[in-house]
Amino acid sequence: MSVFTSLTNWDLGFQTRPFLISGPCGAETHEQVLKTAIQLKSKGVHLFRAGIWKPRTRPGSFEGMGEEALKWLQEVKQETGIPVTVEVASPTHIELALKYNVDVLWLGARTTVNPFLVQELASSLKGVNIPVMIKNPVNPDLALWIGAIERISKAGIEKIAAIHRGFSSYENSTYRNKPNWEIPIELRRLLPGIPLICDPSHICGNTFMQQYVAQFALDMQYDGLMIESHYKPAEALSDAKQQFTPDELGDLISSLVVRNATTDDETALSKIEDMRDQIDELDDQIVTLLAERMRVARLIGEYKFHHHIAILQPERWEEIIRTRTINGVDKKLTEEFILTLYTMIHKESIYQQTQQMEAEKKSDTLQQEPNS
Repeated sequence: MSVFTSLTNWDLGFQTRPFLISGPCGAETHEQVLKTAIQLKSKGVHLFRAGIWKPRTRPGSFEGMGEEALKWLQEVKQETGIPVTVEVASPTHIELALKYNVDVLWLGARTTVNPFLVQELASSLKGVNIPVMIKNPVNPDLALWIGAIERISKAGIEKIAAIHRGFSSYENSTYRNKPNWEIPIELRRLLPGIPLICDPSHICGNTFMQQYVAQFALDMQYDGLMIESHYKPAEALSDAKQQFTPDELGDLISSLVVRNATTDDETALSKIEDMRDQIDELDDQIVTLLAERMRVARLIGEYKFHHHIAILQPERWEEIIRTRTINGVDKKLTEEFILTLYTMIHKESIYQQTQQMEAEKKSDTLQQEPNS
């Protein structure tokens, strides 16, 4: 049984998927917060978000309104009935958020990356009964993300969700933060039952890509979405390009298709099972072929050892990537997939060759030792 409590048990009036969190990147003025919240009320928002303390990369940027903005969030609850959530990054933030009856807390990416700080927050939360959402760390480190979740859980917090907001990368990308979907998918495998929320705003960094990311997340059975909204995005003091107006957000939500995890259609289920049987057979063939490929790699390792040839051959590796990419793309596979696949194959091949060369070295040493 999962140790995590589903979003439907968070006592926030949420009964349908997806769980929708929205609000401005930062709480800037009383008027902005109230008008945005009132306009979001009719859009089906379950939780109103606003940045009270903004951890900006460089000083001099808008860093939030602090405690004053918490008073505005109290008004949001009174005026709209929508529960509210804020990001906390220090025990003082937690103390103030609880003082002003914030309903849900979240830990940001810059916080999750620091185990010392997460532990401070966890210690501050002992004895407190409040849901906590934990964003993935800035860098693509699954262990750090899980570690933050475990620290908060050990503090006695039972209502925990993970927020996938993408990962920083030096590579050129169409995303502000690369989604690296395999990481949250692996998180859910390792922590079954944890509610998983996607943050398309920070993944995309703009509004025009968010519908695609949100739909993909729902197709991956994410439980909710956190999407930023501002009643006048062009005037936003932070992240203006990634914030929707409430009406635009409503249009986006209306465009999304929520698919079921399964179906009662026996014909469809039977057809899917037939195709899964085909995949099982193909996977067996793939594993068998990979094992055969590694057998040949060991033979190569043996040959290289006896002929004093280096394991790594950069020109050969470049040729493999070039030819396999052409072949894969021709067969409707993506370049990224081919590169990832053959990088793993190459890594295993080097390991197999290295182990074989070590075995050959040991064998030669034993043959050269005089009989005792």
